[in-house]
Amino acid sequence: MPRYTKRFAKPCLILFVMIFSWLGSVGFPELSAGDEETYKGLKIFSDVIDLIEKNYVDPVDSKDLIQKAIQGMVGSLDPHSQLLPPEAFEELQIDTRGEFGGIGIVITMQKGLLTVISPIEGTPAYKAGIRAGDVIIKVDGESTKDMMLWEAVKKMRGPKGESVAITIFREGEANPMDFTLVRDIIPIESVRHLALQPGFGYIRITNFQENTTGDLTAALTDLEGGKTPMKGLVLDLRDNPGGLLNEAVDVSDVFLEKGNIVSIKGRLEKHTKNFDAKPNRNRHDYPIVVLINGGSASASEIVAGALQDHHRAVILGTTSFGKGSVQTVESLRDGYGLKFTIARYYTPSGRSIQAQGIVPDIEVRERLIAEDTLAESERMLKERDLKNHLDAEPFPDMSVPVSPEKDAKEKESGKEQSTESRYGPLDLKGLQTDNQVMRALEILKGYQILAETRG
Repeated sequence: MPRYTKRFAKPCLILFVMIFSWLGSVGFPELSAGDEETYKGLKIFSDVIDLIEKNYVDPVDSKDLIQKAIQGMVGSLDPHSQLLPPEAFEELQIDTRGEFGGIGIVITMQKGLLTVISPIEGTPAYKAGIRAGDVIIKVDGESTKDMMLWEAVKKMRGPKGESVAITIFREGEANPMDFTLVRDIIPIESVRHLALQPGFGYIRITNFQENTTGDLTAALTDLEGGKTPMKGLVLDLRDNPGGLLNEAVDVSDVFLEKGNIVSIKGRLEKHTKNFDAKPNRNRHDYPIVVLINGGSASASEIVAGALQDHHRAVILGTTSFGKGSVQTVESLRDGYGLKFTIARYYTPSGRSIQAQGIVPDIEVRERLIAEDTLAESERMLKERDLKNHLDAEPFPDMSVPVSPEKDAKEKESGKEQSTESRYGPLDLKGLQTDNQVMRALEILKGYQILAETRG
């Protein structure tokens, strides 16, 4: 036996026991004893842990190192797979419910910077003057550099009445700006609606959570109950990051009577499923225009793709984000969770929009911008820009297009998204200045005029 093997044999054996004990404590399945390559890799891994634990300049926590190694392993698969520590797992579950305590901002990680997409109208952040595009550089004095998104969310959420300090960098300001905000209860309203004109409704869905379909049905009932019969609907899915798959299917089913809504195909048979529409007791037969943009992702792309392939709606706007993969979250022991990708999804015509997106039937930019200004589709981060993103794959069993007979048919300069109005109460005057909404309304009114002319 070589010298180094004798020297490290006992420590490695002890370390293996520690590693497998920890892996077991968070619920990972046992590895096959016959997988020699796996064990060779684990042997190298244990050697590295042992050397670092004994020789690194500062003391290290072996459990913490192992957790980070697993996070790195899962994160290398694709941008949407990750190990969720108990706090992150809890935050993920909160995101699909009705309300939480916080300051009221929608945030994202953009080029490694914690960036505000929009303050939610009426919340502490909105009242304090937080703006879209602000970069949060500190939370309670702690730098957000290298902070994961869920960690930042966790730090800013909390009980109503407690304060949190944030430091932001704002373009055009020479120095960072400090804000002390008192947390409040932030309702998560995924559906809002109003009448653009008599007979023409507008519904905005900001995300897909547990009560989205019920709220959509209630909104339709309210719009259809007006004095003027419904002649057309604008369904706004812009900047909708997605959410629950079953809610996307159910929302699509509200407007479809039969045919496929979406198919998911994974490596395992249990991850391959077809979701089909069912006849509705209350039919909504009026024309629909669906609005999308580069911020429309995942579940919102399922809805747009289903309605487009069945010729049930005209899709207007700019190409969507292109997240055509399906994730599941498995509960592990000790409060941990594992979020990982199990399948790609396919629209009714067999399209995989992974890293490609839903292309609108009519391309209309959000703002009328000068020719020398970068186009929206080139400005916005897309799935294809993310590290380790999955590529689209054809689905041979779904290659035939849908047959209608068979399946029933930013700033002022334009460099910054204008999303603030999408997270607060609807404002009719604001919508009347929205280029895409007004174009959608023109299309619906034109359809009504043609229908009356033919009639």
